[in-house]
Amino acid sequence: METFSLKLRKIGNSKGIVIPLRYLKTLESDNDMIQVEADENGILLKSNQPKPRRGWDKAFKKMAKNNDDKLLIPDVFKDENFDQWK
Repeated sequence: METFSLKLRKIGNSKGIVIPLRYLKTLESDNDMIQVEADENGILLKSNQPKPRRGWDKAFKKMAKNNDDKLLIPDVFKDENFDQWK
């Protein structure tokens, strides 16, 4: 993690910052939107792009707990020939 200072600029009745491009690229956003999380400790900027497979680990654990993780189709078929892989 890197710490640096940015100058606050007046934008109408508000204030804003200009974020250097090299830091904006780390947000991996394909559009003009980013997520902003603000709390008593500060402000955190995050990518607005959905993360593929986010939450899958929890969903799989829940499925296993509920015995809902059975295969829908067999992983080996009766007519499958494994000799070709020798």
